[in-house]
Amino acid sequence: MSVIEEEQVRGGVFKDINAEDEDQQPTVIESLCMNCYENGSTRLLLTKIPFFKEIIISSFTCPHCNWTNTEIQSAGRIQEQGVLYTLQVKTKEDMNREVVKSDSASTRIPQLDFEIPAFTQKGSLSTIEGLLDRAVAGLEQDQPIRKATDPAVAEKIEEFIQRLKKLKEVKEEFTLIIDDPSGNSFIENPFAPQKDMALTVTHYKRTPKQNAALGIEAEEEQEDEKPANDLDTMRNEVLVFNTNCPECNAPANTNMKLVKSGGATEELGTRITLHLTDPSDMSRDLLKSETCSVLIPELEFELGMAALGGKFTTLEGLLKDIKDLIVSKNPFMCGDSSTADRAEKLELFGQKIDKV
Repeated sequence: MSVIEEEQVRGGVFKDINAEDEDQQPTVIESLCMNCYENGSTRLLLTKIPFFKEIIISSFTCPHCNWTNTEIQSAGRIQEQGVLYTLQVKTKEDMNREVVKSDSASTRIPQLDFEIPAFTQKGSLSTIEGLLDRAVAGLEQDQPIRKATDPAVAEKIEEFIQRLKKLKEVKEEFTLIIDDPSGNSFIENPFAPQKDMALTVTHYKRTPKQNAALGIEAEEEQEDEKPANDLDTMRNEVLVFNTNCPECNAPANTNMKLVKSGGATEELGTRITLHLTDPSDMSRDLLKSETCSVLIPELEFELGMAALGGKFTTLEGLLKDIKDLIVSKNPFMCGDSSTADRAEKLELFGQKIDKV
């Protein structure tokens, strides 16, 4: 099967998530219940969610012991960079933030010296409170056996469980850190499109060890620089290489023209402030690097580093990309994740961008 045929098959299997699509029914498979070892049923749904690309949602139920388990698994590609989310949980409202946590993500709460290592839990679509409940359930699972075999250890774990449960009351602030080398995890910003002062998002380059854990073959770094004549040749031609479309993951070609030789990071950063006074300003060429952040004070808007990647476009093109990212491709604007207040706020922001 060719790559194009494979993508067409994937496009037919992974349909956009839609509550009104009656044809989009889950696949039901008879499965063994790991709680009572009787037969239960697993429902699998292959779908696509904006921003998260293709996912596999599975739900297991057992009619004998009423045990249930739900999981979410990424079926899309691994992102180019890892992502680190640091959230300062200050109020009970923060416990309702929606979270996508992939298999490869680790979760830490420094105040409790608590960590859930990567690949020890299946991926999930939940809330901050749901993550804590899942951690408590995992610790409580073997407590009856511990109490019988090692009461001292069971007592210490019980004390720790109570500390985790107290976090849900948010009587004291605590820090939640989600580190995902695959880049497929996400923590909701309830104030979007405004900046979330309690949430810090950092994108980073994976280490060879992290690439190995994700099953990616790390490319050997080439230390020898290109000869000067090779660079001159590259400047005078358009390079074409195969890649995947960032929107639908279908095979595509990328054309690249070398306009400047790569170099090290400059000693000083650059801050450019532009006041728009005429419609012709929209046609200004704009070069944005991956480490560049964008601020629009009149809209109380800030776009963090690596949010749109590096690009060469116009000012109008950048505003269009910002609107698409915040409104059109926001996963919390559709389906069960959407609320009237949030959708209205983001729709209003989109209208302000259109007026600009």
